[in-house]
Amino acid sequence: MTTENRLMYDEVLSLLGRHAANVYAREEIAPLVAAKSLEMNHLYQDLGLKNRTEMGKFMKHHFPTLAARKPKEKLWKKYLYDSIGEIAPACATCDDQLTCFACMVGEMSA
Repeated sequence: MTTENRLMYDEVLSLLGRHAANVYAREEIAPLVAAKSLEMNHLYQDLGLKNRTEMGKFMKHHFPTLAARKPKEKLWKKYLYDSIGEIAPACATCDDQLTCFACMVGEMSA
């Protein structure tokens, strides 16, 4: 893991930890989600979930206060990285930018 990725991992982990429903979510699920957020697919795909609906239910169960604050139209990976003021590593080369609502990459290149 690069130093930059490690810093982003730590920030996402900290964010998730502050919103964890319980110790299991903070110590087991948050590190998994933080690590998977660095991968190149949609977060729900990298977590092995079927779709974004499952992702929403998963996050609501494990991180309810964070889920309650997430705008409905924003994708989870985008929301996590917006929350820490960073751009997810996958976003720079994503071929799904047209459906990533208010994508920061597009905003920065305009």
